[in-house]
Amino acid sequence: MAPAGTRGARAAAPAAVLLVAALLVALALAPRGTSAALTCSTVYNELMPCLGYVQSGGAVPRACCSGIKTLVSRARATPDRRAACACLKTVAAAAAGGPYLGRAAGLPGRCGVQPPFKIDPNVNCNA
Repeated sequence: MAPAGTRGARAAAPAAVLLVAALLVALALAPRGTSAALTCSTVYNELMPCLGYVQSGGAVPRACCSGIKTLVSRARATPDRRAACACLKTVAAAAAGGPYLGRAAGLPGRCGVQPPFKIDPNVNCNA
């Protein structure tokens, strides 16, 4: 039997793999040929520093908040907002049911940023 301190790390490992897999699937399924300058690859690269917080909680890394602020500033045009929203909606749908979605959805507020859409699997990205 594993020591008590390693059980949590082992339990988090499959969840981390699932979250990274969801990011990769969302990237692969992202719509191509849209006029948006923001791609899912750009969105995920900006938010990658947030992954540790989403998985485990704790302190929000400064690089995570910087990525969120950059993403919000780059999503000024409607096609960019819709593209970023669709990327995050796909990841949110994959993360639904666990603590990850709540942490991810709360990140903008913890970073003092007001995004133009909610991080939610049911958000209407065209609204």
